[in-house]
Parts: sequence; structure tokens; C-alpha cells
Amino acid sequence: MALTLEIVTPEARVYSDTIDTVVIPTVDGEIGILPGHIPLLTQIEHGELRVTKGSTVLFLAVGGGFAQISGDKISVLAEHAITEEKIDEKTAEQAIQRAELAMKEAKDMDPNEFEHLQTMVRFAGTQLAIKRRRR
Repeated sequence: MALTLEIVTPEARVYSDTIDTVVIPTVDGEIGILPGHIPLLTQIEHGELRVTKGSTVLFLAVGGGFAQISGDKISVLAEHAITEEKIDEKTAEQAIQRAELAMKEAKDMDPNEFEHLQTMVRFAGTQLAIKRRRR
């Protein structure tokens, strides 16, 4: 029995396929989803989402949002998501540098803007960790 996984962001559908298993980073820790999993709605944490299909493991960086498991369908609605092959190390490094500089130079920054910059640093850091692991 297979699972159907769909990962979408406000910008695009990032991933959609039939898979064997998925491990999702949640605010309560990682959860593994196999066929026949109980229905679940959980909040996603910034981190690495691992998809297994046959002998292949695909890594995605995800950040924020929710995952819903219903029957053998998994829907991930993420603020940010990118597959490993689309991660550009230089772009991620530059995003971290820009966000850290903006946080350092801000004197009276709106708390929402500060939180957004922290989110960008975490997401870019996750991307770098995924990309650099294979070296």
C-alpha cells in the first residue's frame, strides 16, 4: 500500500507523488508516516522532511505550516519548502547574511519583522544543512 504526498506553499506545488514513507519535522519532534497511519493534523517546524520511495530517499527543507494525514493521503501546507536539488548554497548563505545584518542594524524593528527575519535564517540554515550533508 502506498501513500500520496503533496507539499504546497503559497507560491507553488513543490512536490506531489506516491511514496512509501515520509518523516516530517513537527513542533513536537519528528514523526514517521507509514500507510494506515491514524488521522492527524500537526504543526510543522523548520527542518528536514524525508521522503522514501523504493530505495530512494528525497530530502526537502520545509518551514512553518501544517501537515494533515487522512487515510493514505498526506497534505503538507508549508510557508516554505524546497527540494534538495533546487537548493542553491550561495543564495541560502546570502539570505542568512542579509537577515542577520538587518536584525543587527535594527533599533526599533517591528516584532513581526524580526520574527520573519529569524524564520528566514532558520529556513536558509536548514537548506544549507541538507545540501552540505552529502559532501
